Amino acid sequence: MAFFRSVSALSRLRSRVGQQSNIADSVRWLQTQSSSNTDLYSELKELIPEYQERVKKLKKDHGSVELGKITVDMVLGGMRGMTALVWLGSAVDPDEGIRFRGMPIPECQKKLPGAFPGGEPLPEAVLWLLLTGKIPSKEQVDSLAQELRSRATIPDYAYKAIDALPVSAHPMTQFTTGVMALQVQSEFQKAYEGGIAKSRYWEPTYEDTMNLIARLPAIAAYIYRRKYKDGKIIPLDDSLDYGANYAHMLGFDDPEMLEFMRLYISIHSDHEGGNVSSHTAHLVASPLSDPYLAFAAALNGLAGPLHGLANQEVLRWIRSIVVEFGTPNISTEQLTDYINKTLSRGQVVPGYGHGVLRQTDPRYTCQREFALKHLPNDPLFQLVSKIKEVVPPILTKLGKVKNPWPNVDAHSGVLLNYYGLTEENYYTVLFGVSRSIGVGPQLIWDRALGMPLERPKSVTLEKLEQLCAKAS
Repeated sequence: MAFFRSVSALSRLRSRVGQQSNIADSVRWLQTQSSSNTDLYSELKELIPEYQERVKKLKKDHGSVELGKITVDMVLGGMRGMTALVWLGSAVDPDEGIRFRGMPIPECQKKLPGAFPGGEPLPEAVLWLLLTGKIPSKEQVDSLAQELRSRATIPDYAYKAIDALPVSAHPMTQFTTGVMALQVQSEFQKAYEGGIAKSRYWEPTYEDTMNLIARLPAIAAYIYRRKYKDGKIIPLDDSLDYGANYAHMLGFDDPEMLEFMRLYISIHSDHEGGNVSSHTAHLVASPLSDPYLAFAAALNGLAGPLHGLANQEVLRWIRSIVVEFGTPNISTEQLTDYINKTLSRGQVVPGYGHGVLRQTDPRYTCQREFALKHLPNDPLFQLVSKIKEVVPPILTKLGKVKNPWPNVDAHSGVLLNYYGLTEENYYTVLFGVSRSIGVGPQLIWDRALGMPLERPKSVTLEKLEQLCAKAS
């Protein structure tokens, strides 16, 4: 079967030099060292035993350690702030934002290989980092890019499954359908039915995950071409990297758009494990549903207006401002009045606030820096900049908002619009392709570490009232 590797692969494994003996040092070592293997599978296989030992030690020596108290507010408030699962790839600090394996976005931009010196991180580099905790070389990234291209063939029945839907179907509905069609080729399902040992679950999961990540751009691009263009498939270009190929298959070949797509995919890839799409994938995979089933469920969560669908709402709102005044070049006073009217109608200002962050989202910041470099005079970009000056003081004055600052969605739509991708209903599909880079590695680690079926305890409203009465 495809997921079985030859014994000769073992000879390529290299022992890590200078590995620290204690857990804290080991974590930092993993975050700062570069990878040695050119084959991602071999690199991962070398790391798994160490991680397994760390998990065993945590269970044995610290299994009864309390991680915090659970309050009624948490139970009734979407479990916010409740520590409840392990996510290896990233963590969100309220003040500093996302860190990919301990590295904030500016550090990733500096250290991860790009398509050219000083370029934005390649999504393949982010995938390597999230899966291994190590900084890849350009050679390793190029090798991974080639591997993904070799896995990117789409079976005809996947296209036919999408074609069975009306063209008017939302792009996310079509996208989830395409992913479910790909599930027919699940290596994990075949291996499980064949009686594979539990200790090897991660191997076919790796194969499924890599195949899924590789094939998503072509599926997503087909949906775009089908719904908004002439329906003709633009074939993959074997000379292009993951992000550039996605843009190319959509029909965009402007070098700036290719570079923005690399940035977009990289910064949208992961945002720790508690967000709806990431947690959904982890939850659905926990009963050993394969990566296709888990990721399709994640996409359905991403399609919600309070999650991934928010990015399309931002551009619509910005366009409504332009329609209202007949121009994007409006005064601060006009913008202030419009924002107050939005709030007075009981609506939110899209693109502002975040469930965890308490400062400006660094993913917003890096997109702003990209815009300042490539499109500083674009009228919509200038309007976005003005909105950033006006909205936070207004929201702060309300006194009910914990985070009045812009998030990742506040900026991406304007950049995509500038480069010609104007169909905002499609934006969440871009987000979905990107999220596979973060969700996929965690699904592999879930199987490698033997993570169990997720089964939290629920309570009835009456029981909650009884507990509160007893505590008072």
